[in-house]
Amino acid sequence: MTPAVILNAATGFALLVLSLGLMMTVVRIVRGPTLPDRVLGLDMLVAIAIGFIAAIAIRTGFDLYIDIAIALGLVGFLATVAFARFILVRGLSAETGSVQGTGRAAARAALVKGGKARPRPRGAKRGRR
Repeated sequence: MTPAVILNAATGFALLVLSLGLMMTVVRIVRGPTLPDRVLGLDMLVAIAIGFIAAIAIRTGFDLYIDIAIALGLVGFLATVAFARFILVRGLSAETGSVQGTGRAAARAALVKGGKARPRPRGAKRGRR
């Protein structure tokens, strides 16, 4: 066996495993009961796409694909941080029955305590730091 045959078989196997992971991740995104589950699934899709790009770069020998994978990783990280901040500001998911629309402080309190935070009384002003 030549190294080219082994490399071709290894990249083919990697692409097969990545395809399986892609399908399972899409199922998780569709079935995900909460918004954080879906955001985590989208982050996993970015990681799988980076794996696809890396396997194709190894198979073709075209080095520019690695730079594309690095850029995709940076964009995926920034998107995940933005989604996490959105979830934190918005409050915990309404689908779980937890804090909804009570602001950043209540969401933090719920995350720290692991329970429900008290909603703001009607007419109370939202404080800014």
